[in-house]
Amino acid sequence: MTLPAQRSSGTPTTWRPLRGFEDIYSEFDRLVQSLVGGYGNGTTWMPAADVSETDAAYVVEVELPGVRREDVNVELDGNELVVSGEIKERRREGLLRRSTRRIGQFEYRVLLPGELRTDDVEASLAHGVLTVHVPKVQATKHNKIEVKDSNGS
Repeated sequence: MTLPAQRSSGTPTTWRPLRGFEDIYSEFDRLVQSLVGGYGNGTTWMPAADVSETDAAYVVEVELPGVRREDVNVELDGNELVVSGEIKERRREGLLRRSTRRIGQFEYRVLLPGELRTDDVEASLAHGVLTVHVPKVQATKHNKIEVKDSNGS
């Protein structure tokens, strides 16, 4: 395969041996953003999260680095937990060369099985992780009933 010749416009240029890799990286980044949604291009994105279950509750941990508490909404609609909000772009000085941080609207949804104590849900944000604690309704206790002899004694 032959490559097209690049002609100089008369101005001297400096040789940059890694320029080809920068171009490949930029094209690959553009392709990935077009396939899975970009960083801050107006689309809603889903943050990474873990959902764990204990005997008493569900614990949902959502990664939200750089998010302020007032920019997060946590709602429980029936059995569906919805975490939404926005990461706002911060003011910068100077020329931004590359940005890979996610900005814009985000939303995470998870359906939790069983009966939940909706009045006792707690959420806290620390070190870029939102932790939501959703208690389960206490199941009825299982009691073993002793069977007695009914012969009159």
